Amino acid sequence: MRLAFWRAGKEKAVVERAVSKAKLEAKPRVEAKPASIAARQAPADSGDIDLHALGGALARKRGWIVVPTVLALVASVAIVNLITPRYKSESRILIDGRENVFLRPSSDRSTEERQALDPEAVTSQVQLVLSRDLAREIIKKNKLAERPEFDPVLQGISPLKSLVAMVGIGRDPFSMTPEERVLDAYYDRLQAYAVDKSRVIVVEFQSQDPELAVRVANSIADGYLVLQQNARQDQARNASQWLSGEIENLRKKVSDAEAKVEDFRSKSSLFVGTNNTTLSNQQMGEVNTQLNNARSMKADAESKARLIREMLQSGKPIEASEVVNSELMRRLSEQRVTLRAQLAEQSSTLLGNHPRIKELKAQLGDLDGQIRDEAAKISRSLESDARIAAGRVDGLTASLEQLKKQATSTNGQDVQLRALEREAKAQRDLLETYLGKYREASTRESIDSAPAEGRIISRAIVSNTPAYPKKLPIVLIATLATLLLSSGLVVTGELLRQTAPRAVAALIPAQTQSQAPVRQEPAVEPVVEEPAPLQPEMTADVGVSDFAEIGQLADSLRAGGAKKVTVLGTASGDAITLSALTLARHLARDARVVVVDLAASSPTIAAVSVDASAPGLAELMQGQASFAQVITRDRLSRLHLVMAGRSGFDRSLLQSPRVTLAIDALLRAYDHVLIDAGSAEDLPAELLTTNARAIVVPDASMEADARTLMCEQLRAVGFGEVTMLSRPVQPSDAVEAPRVVAA
Repeated sequence: MRLAFWRAGKEKAVVERAVSKAKLEAKPRVEAKPASIAARQAPADSGDIDLHALGGALARKRGWIVVPTVLALVASVAIVNLITPRYKSESRILIDGRENVFLRPSSDRSTEERQALDPEAVTSQVQLVLSRDLAREIIKKNKLAERPEFDPVLQGISPLKSLVAMVGIGRDPFSMTPEERVLDAYYDRLQAYAVDKSRVIVVEFQSQDPELAVRVANSIADGYLVLQQNARQDQARNASQWLSGEIENLRKKVSDAEAKVEDFRSKSSLFVGTNNTTLSNQQMGEVNTQLNNARSMKADAESKARLIREMLQSGKPIEASEVVNSELMRRLSEQRVTLRAQLAEQSSTLLGNHPRIKELKAQLGDLDGQIRDEAAKISRSLESDARIAAGRVDGLTASLEQLKKQATSTNGQDVQLRALEREAKAQRDLLETYLGKYREASTRESIDSAPAEGRIISRAIVSNTPAYPKKLPIVLIATLATLLLSSGLVVTGELLRQTAPRAVAALIPAQTQSQAPVRQEPAVEPVVEEPAPLQPEMTADVGVSDFAEIGQLADSLRAGGAKKVTVLGTASGDAITLSALTLARHLARDARVVVVDLAASSPTIAAVSVDASAPGLAELMQGQASFAQVITRDRLSRLHLVMAGRSGFDRSLLQSPRVTLAIDALLRAYDHVLIDAGSAEDLPAELLTTNARAIVVPDASMEADARTLMCEQLRAVGFGEVTMLSRPVQPSDAVEAPRVVAA
């Protein structure tokens, strides 16, 4: 959609004279500017922060800084003196995890000290101090629910608190139960924490009554220890109850297991003898022992009989112990000795053929025969004993083999018996263990005061120094914060005024902020002597009514709060541009104003700019320039200018949607944005009409009916309000150029 429903008038190249005259008259005044002032102006035009201007702004607006600071000081002093003070007391608890050596379980009595507690265990004890069960006990013990400090409903709710609760900022006390109100106040004043790198827990409590703070802090420490003791007693009680039930069950199991063992032993004939061995094994051992003895006796008898036979056969004297120790053999040996003595005695007097000698020799030979016969009898007796022992060996061997077979048949039953005995023994051992633990648990349960894992190492004492509020820090923080905030607001306002182009650049999408060659601003710029911008040169026959019309229009725009103004019409491009510049300079007297050239049909914008070669919107759309680089200043006022682009640019770039984004960014940074649309033949309607007011610059020869029709058409297109100038502003050499001095 385009706005080309009128024909553009003939262009008149009359701007160059006015612009050239303004340049010639402004140049000598610029050269007379002092170097120090020029040095101050250059950073401001290039976008740097002017510290001298910031200092001046702080000095001018010191009232906006001092008054709020003094008010904050007085208000903070009054508030901290009106707040009811709170006093804080603290107690300390050491978590040592030790027990009395006499109350320690028998399994732990060899250990002098338990393993040290880890940080997680100490933190868990802190949560125990903050438990609700302990809080209820402390509240009940110290009657905190009867104090207005902990239950605000008792003394009534102030209208301010009721209003705050009504809007949802705070909680309504009446919607809470009394217990919830007291618990909230209790936890608001309680603080418990563990000291770093230690097992010490600090319990802090604040109250308006210092005595109450001491009592509550000590009560929390005592209650914590009592809570631990009760927990240990409950643990011992529960353990004893559980163990008693388990012991009864185990007793039945042990009785049944032992009965099964005895029953199986009687059925299997696996009776136990001495040394806890079965009868079969015991018999086998005894038979084996007897067998070994019989074998020994047999071998001994056979050896002795063989020795005696060998002596008899060899004719040697029989010197075996059995022969020598025989009573008959001893008597025969004595008789033989006696006969030998007689023979020797008689041989000394008698000859060998003497009858006495022969008698003695005969008797001696008879004795020797008797001795040999007796030895043979002894040998035969030993052989008989050997045969008897051999028979006994055979009998015992048969008995042993029979016992072995019997033992082999009972091995499987013995295995089952041992399994039953093991089961009975395991049940019996478990029963004995449970009985020991039950006795320990019963002993602990019967003790009135069970040992706790902590002890109080520091009790709370009364403090006369309020812990809340900290008057001096609160007053200093409030005063300094107000001072810094008010100073920051003043400095921020001044920075926004100085760096409006850079503020606008921050609002543009990243695609328009590409790298481009930095444009160097001139070091010396002419400015207007007065803050109010000057009028452009008008035709010689234009009266005061022409300036009055522009002034009234500027006042109307200022009063109506029009931020976006589109200047277009059927007049020549120079006339439309001069009309837009004149109106913008009127508005720039007390506001931030920028003129955006979208027509590019007149060289006037470039002629009045401080940098005629500056890039424009076309370069911004192509990413060849940043947003701050396309904004320049008017030589004769505080007005900012944005050109369409350098000569020869492609006008299709002005139809990009990013141009709308650029206009929106300018609307956020400036009070008024004037768009020089020219005849608006090839520009999007949305770009010009959205939230905009139209200023129409007609051709001087345009009829009244045509003007009325044009206004209706512009309203139909989308402009909220349309204003038609009576005639365009015309340049003239007759008007004196404005006087420019050093800034």
